[in-house]
Amino acid sequence: MVPLSLTSSICLNICIFIWGENVRGNCIQFSNMDSSAINILEELSNPGSKSKPNATINKENCGKSCSSQTKMIREEKHFMCRNLQSSIVSYTRNTKKLLRNMMDEQQASLDYLSNQVNELMNRILLLNTEVFRKHLDPFPHRPVQAHGLDCTDIKDTIGTVTKTPSGLYIIHPEGSHYPFEVMCDMDYRGGGWTVIQKRISGVIDFQRLWCDYLDGFGDLLGEFWLGLKKIFYVVNQKNTSFLLLVMLESEDGTSAHASYENFWLEDETNFFKIHLGRYSGNAGDAFRGLRKEENQNAVPFSTSDVDNDGCRPVCMIGGQSVKSCSHFNNKTGWWFNQCGLANLNGVHQYPGKLLSSGIHWGTWAKNNSWVKIKSVSMKIRRIYNPLFK
Repeated sequence: MVPLSLTSSICLNICIFIWGENVRGNCIQFSNMDSSAINILEELSNPGSKSKPNATINKENCGKSCSSQTKMIREEKHFMCRNLQSSIVSYTRNTKKLLRNMMDEQQASLDYLSNQVNELMNRILLLNTEVFRKHLDPFPHRPVQAHGLDCTDIKDTIGTVTKTPSGLYIIHPEGSHYPFEVMCDMDYRGGGWTVIQKRISGVIDFQRLWCDYLDGFGDLLGEFWLGLKKIFYVVNQKNTSFLLLVMLESEDGTSAHASYENFWLEDETNFFKIHLGRYSGNAGDAFRGLRKEENQNAVPFSTSDVDNDGCRPVCMIGGQSVKSCSHFNNKTGWWFNQCGLANLNGVHQYPGKLLSSGIHWGTWAKNNSWVKIKSVSMKIRRIYNPLFK
């Protein structure tokens, strides 16, 4: 009898053999089916195989093709960047030009509107001043016996009978609704002068608003401004022509003068625009200045609250930007045109007012600098006066 352990061993060996044969058959079949693929893999993995030249060629061709494509892409990118940059620069320039043109147009519109607003404000102020004056004094002037139409008329009438001294007189010019008091100079060059402004020591404040310059202020026996309305009535009488005389005295006692024929003013609606004829004298023609832009002839009167100085929007004075000539001249009133060389209403320069602008007559100079003016007077007289020397 064969032992059980031996029988089991034989059976196990037979099973292992059969299983091994099956595995071997499958491996052989797989090897036959994929031999071509395996050969290809071997050729590629074997450095000494015959396919090496073809692989190298393919690799070189691929490298050349990739390099060419990269170069083309880089050139296209640079071309697109240059075009984009050029377009951005061109667009930026056009945009800046468009914005600049728009800003210029807006600024011009603003300047025009600003001028219109200033004119309206000035007219409103004039109306308010007139209403305020009438409200305070509905019957401002009592009937008074006038001595004449003006100081020249008084000199021509009374002076033929008796000596006419300088002093205060009452005149009633043609066109004026009331008489008023004036200072008459009956001594200088034959007399007959109506004094319209006088400055001596600065005791009277000339830093005034429009309403004060309109009606006048100060002391007729000392420093004063007669008033634009009164000056207007005197110089705009029928069949008359007036001479304006400006008399100046410096701090060292030197004197000078300037006279203008055919002096007259336009009415209040035109802000008492000044008109001057032929000049003569030794102080220089400061009203017309040394340059065209300094000409103060045929310009309206200005104050700090009624600005007609022509600075739109600003004036350049000695490299300084100035919006208002009146403010630049310590808020005094005058016939300013971009400020100019003349302002006989400026604030006196003396200790305590070191920053004051001073009384200006820019054509009166010494050692290439303006003469410091201590006193000044402005007088008017009819030109046809036979006593004029």
